[in-house]
Amino acid sequence: MSNPLPMMAIVYLAIEPAWLALTRPERREYAAEIGAIVDRHADVSFEWFDADALSGKHSDFAVCRFTDMRTYHHLWEELRDTVIFSKPFARITDVSLGIENGFVDYEESIA
Repeated sequence: MSNPLPMMAIVYLAIEPAWLALTRPERREYAAEIGAIVDRHADVSFEWFDADALSGKHSDFAVCRFTDMRTYHHLWEELRDTVIFSKPFARITDVSLGIENGFVDYEESIA
């Protein structure tokens, strides 16, 4: 059986003005809800980055590392069910997805 492929997704987000209109304590409550969801999906490494002061294309991005596409997909299904995405306070603007050293896996498969 082959080894799991290490994958990474960079999920680019736009934070909406409705989020900025919330008080800081309200934002922390929503962030805690997101944190609890991320914690339930321990097979996906998740990091959140602010980018609004550094890029005009998106305000934030998340870096997700995983070896099973299903676990990644389930994480984002649960996240999208929250008020963060349904209000919306944020929306996904783009996703970059890749396989770490995918060429090595291919070369090993044809050797």
